[in-house]
Amino acid sequence: MAKMYFYYSSMNAGKSTALLQSSYNYKERGMNTLVLVPVLDDRYGAGKVTSRIGIEAEAAVFRSDDDLFAMVESLHTDDALHCVLIDEAQFLTRDQVFQLSDVTDKLNIPVLAYGLRTDFRGEPFEGSKYLLAWSDNLKELKAICHCGSKATMVLRLDSDGNTVTEGSQVEIGGNDRYVSMCRRHFKEEFFA
Repeated sequence: MAKMYFYYSSMNAGKSTALLQSSYNYKERGMNTLVLVPVLDDRYGAGKVTSRIGIEAEAAVFRSDDDLFAMVESLHTDDALHCVLIDEAQFLTRDQVFQLSDVTDKLNIPVLAYGLRTDFRGEPFEGSKYLLAWSDNLKELKAICHCGSKATMVLRLDSDGNTVTEGSQVEIGGNDRYVSMCRRHFKEEFFA
């Protein structure tokens, strides 16, 4: 029986690296994977999963209104899929998480989703909220705060390095815009 997994963390914990390694492991054994990435994350070019350590792979893009079950079912009919992997899974909608659960339940294909648990305000992303609620297995990947403690939060910075406390939940960026912190240091910065 296939399962749906959610690998979550703050930034810089190696989520994309772990996704690419999992996909590679399947392919090394002659199995087909489908790697999905949201169209809005084009930091490294549309349709790419790129790790900070320099490895990357092509990916199919999805939009917030795409039916992921229909997409996977169609591709699976053409050429059997053995695993579906989603990068930046926090950007999934509630409906898409439900559709991915149908991929595991109806098509018997494992789904491995990788994403942030919370945004720069400490609020859950829609996709993460439902992945936390509906996944069969939850796996936390560890990142480290500047103090050496486990980083569980993400702080957004402006171009001058000041903490941002308001704005759109989604603003694509990397180390230039975000820093991972433990809860204590996040609260000290965000609520200062």
